[in-house]
Amino acid sequence: MTLELKDVSKVVNGATHIYPTDLTLNKGTMNVLLGPTLSGKTSLMRLMAGLDAPTKGKIFWEGNDVTGMRVQDRQVAMVYQQFINYPSMTVYNNIASPLRLLGKSSAEIDAAVKKSADLMQLTPMLQRKPLELSGGQQQRCALARALVKDAGLVLLDEPLANLDYKLREELRVEIPKIFEEAGSIFVYATTEPEEALLLGGNTATMWEGRVTQFGLTPSVYRQPVDATTARVFSDPPMNFLKVSKTGKKIMFGDGQSADAVGPMADLADGRYVAGFRPNHVEITAHAAGLMTFDTRLVVTELTGSETFVHLDHHGETWVGLVHGI
Repeated sequence: MTLELKDVSKVVNGATHIYPTDLTLNKGTMNVLLGPTLSGKTSLMRLMAGLDAPTKGKIFWEGNDVTGMRVQDRQVAMVYQQFINYPSMTVYNNIASPLRLLGKSSAEIDAAVKKSADLMQLTPMLQRKPLELSGGQQQRCALARALVKDAGLVLLDEPLANLDYKLREELRVEIPKIFEEAGSIFVYATTEPEEALLLGGNTATMWEGRVTQFGLTPSVYRQPVDATTARVFSDPPMNFLKVSKTGKKIMFGDGQSADAVGPMADLADGRYVAGFRPNHVEITAHAAGLMTFDTRLVVTELTGSETFVHLDHHGETWVGLVHGI
């Protein structure tokens, strides 16, 4: 089971929503679309689903060209930010509704609904109406309905965005386990790097309608191909510094230098932009073995057990993440 996008693009009223994109997604994988608002995540998902047709390019499902196929005729299910359930129906009937449209027998429907409800921990709520449920339970109901018809492709467009923090954390942990059992191709859109890391699988970073990198999530996080990808996959934002390398030395704009160590040791001589994440910053008066910079503390932000420190370095603003208050 494979979904392939080949040179797919989308232009609306002269504005490019998706630039030419090639992606291959395989059965049983979690694929995260990570990018800020208006980066093209929803537009790309709509092309995958068949809700919109690409301006150029082809979409293949299991090797067959489905570019012009209606969404009703595809093996696809979608879950949105909003809790989209039928308020007049019980949870049982909400979950069962896609199977009834497919003409399944009562026995098949009952077995599938109970299996999906059990997976989403909704069994005790099957006879309740959606408005009698908490926000997390309502979204579980929507997820159960998406999973029940055993669709080959399940698209989730920021499904946890409208939940409170505690419920988001619970479902973030549970969702990868649930999806692993289902065995479909899952595409999950989010604006949050932390969520992409928790979900694992593969990540496609997106910026202004372009997929800037696609690969295993840890690899994309640790080895971004460019500064744009690094920005997308870092919250708080990654810090950047212009440097030049000569021999075994790294030279900084303020006249400081340091030994070229780690990845920098293998670079050819030349000018570069170095990036470092906030958690790489250490504030200390004793910096043996570390690259050191004189900075001015601008402001601090307390975030529970950690503190964001905003630093000024010759007019450039850096952010550091330090433990404690």
